[in-house]
Amino acid sequence: MTAIFFIWNAKIRRFFGISKKSCNFAVMQKKIIITAPAGAIDPVLIDDASKLLQQWGFAVQVTPHAKGAFGRFSATEDERLSDFQFALESEADFILCARGGYGVAQIIDRIRIPQGPSPVVIGFSDITALHSLLGNAGKRSIHGSMCKDLAEYSTHRDADDCLHDLLLGRPLHYSLPVHPLNRIGQTEATLRGGNLSLIYSLQQTPFACPVAEGDILFIEDIGEHPYAIDRMMQNLRLSGILSRISGLIVGQFSDMEEDPRMPYTVYEGIRRLAEPYDYPILFNFPAGHVVRNLPLILNAPCKLVVREDGASFEQN
Repeated sequence: MTAIFFIWNAKIRRFFGISKKSCNFAVMQKKIIITAPAGAIDPVLIDDASKLLQQWGFAVQVTPHAKGAFGRFSATEDERLSDFQFALESEADFILCARGGYGVAQIIDRIRIPQGPSPVVIGFSDITALHSLLGNAGKRSIHGSMCKDLAEYSTHRDADDCLHDLLLGRPLHYSLPVHPLNRIGQTEATLRGGNLSLIYSLQQTPFACPVAEGDILFIEDIGEHPYAIDRMMQNLRLSGILSRISGLIVGQFSDMEEDPRMPYTVYEGIRRLAEPYDYPILFNFPAGHVVRNLPLILNAPCKLVVREDGASFEQN
């Protein structure tokens, strides 16, 4: 295994939530634990993702049940909980969720978040439930590539390279093209969100997405009917989420066909519901269940600027 060493500077310490006092050495190798808190995955994809991470210079550990299968799940509820809790309480720098699918809701109420520093969780889709759980505990996480994406690195190179840079503590800076439904404006606030279906399903629970006054919301989804997306967006309107945010980032809604019986497209329907408010809106952000799934740091500050000639997104 080839190790990549780098200076453990102040910016990187802040990103990982580690104090200077607890880090009295100059260099170290980062560690990633791969676990599967939801759906089952082909073990080959975990192996291939591990190889790529090792090539990047990370030490990789796979939890005991990550490569298992229990129906559609990677393991029983107790086994998935045990694996994830072990990873969360470890001294690893990151936890890479092997895949989404479904299953986090079955164990979320039994996960115990450590009081001090803990590994940064990476994933998307069903992992949105973990992003919400961690956000409620004041911890940041990464909406980004999982094992299948990393195993198919040659196809996902753009997004995976961005994740690689992020894991090394480098800031995110994206330049985005114009979209006709964008609304011009600028805002700096904490980024929340993830998969719209998961945000919707956790409403009115202790694990709801912690969207506070002035936060920026990111949403994406896959395989939903347009009327179902409208229903979920109406929930965000009726619950007050759309009225209290300071910016909206609309990602990819993939594996979906527009409904000719709906009087507007999915994107038009989202813009319509946000029309009463004056915050910036960015459409067609390249994140979600797509090949180009650019990473985002959730539960962390960001800067969104939407202009007539395009847009930019920044996080440090």
